[in-house]
Amino acid sequence: MIIDAKNLIIGRLASAVAKMALLGEEVFIINAEQAVISGNKRDVFKKYRTQANRGEPFHGPFLPKMPDRLLKRIIRGMLPYKKYRGLVAFKKIKCYKGIPDEFKEKKIETVEIADVSRMQNLKYVTLNDLCQHLKKR
Repeated sequence: MIIDAKNLIIGRLASAVAKMALLGEEVFIINAEQAVISGNKRDVFKKYRTQANRGEPFHGPFLPKMPDRLLKRIIRGMLPYKKYRGLVAFKKIKCYKGIPDEFKEKKIETVEIADVSRMQNLKYVTLNDLCQHLKKR
C-alpha cells in the first residue's frame, strides 16, 4: 500500500500504518516531509529539542534529523519493535521524501482519519520545519 503523508497528522498516521504492518501488509509512505504535527509551533519545537538533547553524545537516545527517518522513528513507537512480530512489521514500513519514480504510476492512497482538515484549530508544524529547526542547533 502506498500512502501520501501530505497534510496528515503524524500520530494518527503512525497508528494506522502500525496496524497495517502488524497485519502483514507492506506500507510505503511518500511525501514524509509534508506530514504535520498538531500543536503550537513553539511547544512542538521545545518538546523535540529536549528529546534531542537527552542522553550523552555517544550513548543515545538518538533522534533522527531527517523527515523520513523521524517519521519512521515515530511509527516505531507504535510497534512492539523489541519483539519478533514488531520487528518484522517494522521492516515492512518504508518512508520517502517526495515521490520516488517507482511510485508515480501506481495508485496512491491516503488515511482519511488522519487528515489535518479534521482538526479544530489550525496550529500545526510540518515535519520538514521541525527537522530544519533540529538541524540548526
